[in-house]
Amino acid sequence: MSVPRRATYRVQLVADFGFDRVAEVADYLAALGVSHLYTSPYLQAAPNSTHGYDVVDHSRLSAELGGAEGHARMVAALRAAGMGHLIDTVPNHMSIATRDNRWWWDVLENGLSSSYAQFFDIEWETPEARLRNTLLLPVLADQYGRALERGEIQLRRDGSNFTVHYKEHQFPVDPRSLATLVQTAATFYKSDRLSFVADTFELLPLATDTDPRSAERRRRDQRVATDLLDQLLGTEPDAVAAIDRAVDRFNHDPDALDRLLDQQNYRLAWWQASERDLGYRRFFDVNTLVGLRVEVPQVFEETHRLILELLRSGAADGLRVDHVDGMQDPDAYLQRLHETGRCYTVVEKILAARECLPESWPVAGTTGYDFLNLAGGLFIDPAAEAPLTQFYATFTGITDSYATVAYEKRLLVLREGLGSDVNRLAELMLRICERHRRHRDYTRHLVTEGLRELLASFPVYRTYIRPNQEDVREADRRTIDAGVAEAKRHRPDIDAELFDFLRAILTLGVRGELESALVRRFQQLSTAVMAKGVEDTAFYCYNRFAALNEVGGDPARFGISPQEFHDRMSDVQAHHPGTMLATATHDTKRGEDVRARLAVITECPGGWVTAVQQWAEHNEQHRTGDLPDRNTEYLYYQTLVGAWPIAAERALAYMQKATREAKTHTSWTSPQENFETALKRFVERTLADPEFTASIKQFVDAIVGPGRVVSLAQTLLKLTAPGIPDIYQGTELWSLTLVDPDNRRPVDFALRRRLLEEVRTSTPEQVLARADEGIPKLWLIHRALPARPQDEDDYRPLAAEGAQAERVVAFARGERLVTIVPRLTRSLRDGWGDTTLALPDGGAPWRNLLTGETHGGREPLATLLARFPVALLVRS
Repeated sequence: MSVPRRATYRVQLVADFGFDRVAEVADYLAALGVSHLYTSPYLQAAPNSTHGYDVVDHSRLSAELGGAEGHARMVAALRAAGMGHLIDTVPNHMSIATRDNRWWWDVLENGLSSSYAQFFDIEWETPEARLRNTLLLPVLADQYGRALERGEIQLRRDGSNFTVHYKEHQFPVDPRSLATLVQTAATFYKSDRLSFVADTFELLPLATDTDPRSAERRRRDQRVATDLLDQLLGTEPDAVAAIDRAVDRFNHDPDALDRLLDQQNYRLAWWQASERDLGYRRFFDVNTLVGLRVEVPQVFEETHRLILELLRSGAADGLRVDHVDGMQDPDAYLQRLHETGRCYTVVEKILAARECLPESWPVAGTTGYDFLNLAGGLFIDPAAEAPLTQFYATFTGITDSYATVAYEKRLLVLREGLGSDVNRLAELMLRICERHRRHRDYTRHLVTEGLRELLASFPVYRTYIRPNQEDVREADRRTIDAGVAEAKRHRPDIDAELFDFLRAILTLGVRGELESALVRRFQQLSTAVMAKGVEDTAFYCYNRFAALNEVGGDPARFGISPQEFHDRMSDVQAHHPGTMLATATHDTKRGEDVRARLAVITECPGGWVTAVQQWAEHNEQHRTGDLPDRNTEYLYYQTLVGAWPIAAERALAYMQKATREAKTHTSWTSPQENFETALKRFVERTLADPEFTASIKQFVDAIVGPGRVVSLAQTLLKLTAPGIPDIYQGTELWSLTLVDPDNRRPVDFALRRRLLEEVRTSTPEQVLARADEGIPKLWLIHRALPARPQDEDDYRPLAAEGAQAERVVAFARGERLVTIVPRLTRSLRDGWGDTTLALPDGGAPWRNLLTGETHGGREPLATLLARFPVALLVRS
């Protein structure tokens, strides 16, 4: 069924909150005013998945979440509540962490001859002969030979199936490689039939033989030989004993087991080998998430069949497309999805400040990070930039600009986590250079350095150039020009003509099969560089003002003017009126109300500086020498103020993640015990220090009220601006969460249901009296959502007049609604004074939906906002 879109509510599905639990809260969400449930992915994911983005089977609904029956009950509950449903889809990658991914298992077993070999983005023809037609699997905690000789790698049998085991990992065995093992057993047992099975395995076509007839014969003969072996093992105990004896011999003979492993279509390797030699595209740098070739029609069909069935049946009426930038050709994918699904679709796309979605994409818009940062920026006082920047440099000793930090961290991830991807791209570039006499003398080192530099200098996540088309978007051409200019500036020691040649290839000035492949690969890699280098590294290193370090944000941009907000919203209304508007997601670095509270610091930078100096001086007693470093300590104080009150366990978990992501003093791949022990000691002792915690509380108490005003203001903007507002689970009350997994904790829906019932008819005064419970936010959402404007209602900025005019953001939607919110209210020393707002003329008087009062003409702001911090007016 198709439900008019008013607002979405995002829930994170896990085993303890599956389909049936969602069904239980459908009526509550409908009562709140939400029109659409918006779920995390729920196709079959890896065992114990906590997020659903690690899909292993696109043909099944998650059994852990309730399976098809539970899903049907959820859909029925949504229909009964009059709600629609938006599904989160994951077309870019799949999980290969376990054997549950039958496609990947088949590829490991049969190599290039697998029916699924072309499903995954694998580089089979690597420059190194040792890895050619072989998948590197970096799962070992130590060097391969050491692990093998310690007996950590073992061969096991289950019936007629043989698997290789290493700790929790399992891998199939190429049936052809079983010939020696089965023949060894046949010798023990003196069995002609076992010898026949061994011969059959030995005569199977090679895994590298991709001729369809050979591949089919391999599958057929393997099946026959396995069935015969199964019969023998089921009827002849001596055959079982002989096979097990042979397996045991292999497990106790490293040379024999090594020879068997050497015949596999994969190569078990030390985990650090992934930094240079990995042969498949991943989701960023996660080795257990392999890239899918969704541009292949068969892959699209197999991965989307169930999703499309849900759309056609009416079980769902909208899609969120995860990580659209990871695909080889997002445009072609979205066109195909539109042709087959024809539904409301938003894409997870991070847009730079002045970047727009490609006009050719048939989507309603993005998932809302652009709005999140735009709206949040309204409440940052630009006047605080200079004093906070100066203090950050003084306190931490860090004087580098954000641009410098981001550039250096992009280079860092290119050298480390994404090294394999760079090497594959460099090999492709070398082959291209070899065909051009002006460039054939470039060395592998120079080409690699040039590619790294250009990728690190890219100003956006990626371009959208399609090598099979003639034209290059002007925006893409400008992006490449800017990247090349910046790369030349950073690296004058690299031949400038190499960068010019790269620009010519990337803008289709030089064409060819290899050149086209380079364009596609470069674009896919650049998005991983930005995500890992900026979002997951630089955002944890540049701590000048943590509230700006948000997905899709630019920490260098200190505040957004009301005029810029209005300009952007007018553009949204004109081009993407159905885009999603978010203030928090499962991926945001901080909860929306943490950012709202921190924003108030920009209105009192002097008080903040004094407080931090006092805290640091007091906490010297809790440091271990010079640990933690001042940059980490400064982030810690911002975190405490933003999330207060916070338990030591949560604070410690966040600080450990933040410092490991920063990769400065410790990391996920190389934890530094001395640093982490000192950090743990610092966090625990400071939070057990009553004098320090009392001082933190005193500072928070002074800004918590203005912070709540910011929260209500950005909430009302989201609920009434052009687009579809999204409410992240639990954020209808104050949400002082941090980065995942903190923001994915269970939500107390019983509490929210009770509170909603209690405040349905409350007055503004009654609501504000219960502010500590989060009631004002819940009440505002409940009151505002039924009045939401239609997509076609125009957007008109309304300008206040008077001394405090710049502290007002107001707009009209058509002739039916006016939104009025304040900004920078903590520093509003003497009230609104002479500041007024002229309401649109014509028609009936305006009625404030939140207070019931009527208004018209030019009204004082003091009157409009007298009883509640924000105002929502509708025609009486």
